[in-house]
Amino acid sequence: MKSLPAKSVAVFAVTFGITISFVLLHHQEPSPVKPDPMARSFILWLHGLGDSGPANEPIKSLFTSPQFRNTKWSFPSAPSNPVTCNYGAVMPSWFDIHEIPVTADSPKDEGSMLKAVQDVHSMIDKEIAAGTNPNNVFICGFSQGGALTLASVLLYPKTLGGVVLRMTGLLKFLRNLQLYVLQAKVKYMEYLFLGSTRKVMFDIITPILWSHGVADRTVLFEAGQAGPPLLEKAGVSCEFKAYPGLGHSISNEELRNLESWIKSRLQSSS
Repeated sequence: MKSLPAKSVAVFAVTFGITISFVLLHHQEPSPVKPDPMARSFILWLHGLGDSGPANEPIKSLFTSPQFRNTKWSFPSAPSNPVTCNYGAVMPSWFDIHEIPVTADSPKDEGSMLKAVQDVHSMIDKEIAAGTNPNNVFICGFSQGGALTLASVLLYPKTLGGVVLRMTGLLKFLRNLQLYVLQAKVKYMEYLFLGSTRKVMFDIITPILWSHGVADRTVLFEAGQAGPPLLEKAGVSCEFKAYPGLGHSISNEELRNLESWIKSRLQSSS
């Protein structure tokens, strides 16, 4: 992982891909292929400020359980943008960040963040259109990528397999969550029915795992700890896990927990 200067946010975000290959037996009559019980799945990993997608690809090598043999991983890179907290320096950034450390009251550039949300939705839509069951789509992100992950899934009109985020500072966004969800429903209705009076409603029931290092001095622990109660207030259940002694980084223990959490939610092809 890439470490950034003190005035920067180091972040990373999560997704990986494995394609199964079939062994053909050399007989005159081809033998029937036994169906694979594990359906195709998709993990999208969103990195943090100043990082890149390829730098995070080694994460997928730690997911060794057979349940991930049909998993496709995706590690996109954020576009280069000027970042306010780094005095306008241009670096890979999903949206602007105004200050470091990020506290519970830190401002967010919600305009640029919501534009990034649209880009993430396009990635998800493309994978679902390719045949992946939405219930086997998982979005993961670290720091800035974690904030984008949470916003993207909360505003997505379909239930997904799960969302895993590692630190965020989206408190203003979460305080306005019910308003954003209402706006998203209206836009979704317009998209599907182009002015029809038929109503479309959807609920946010995508499982959420929210982790945070207690010793994090870049995105303060209070900023992460304050998030899940706001989700609960909006009717969204969230599992919160604190890692004592862990700073603004990710540990092998956390990745093992992440693998287990996703594995327990993968659905078979039957």
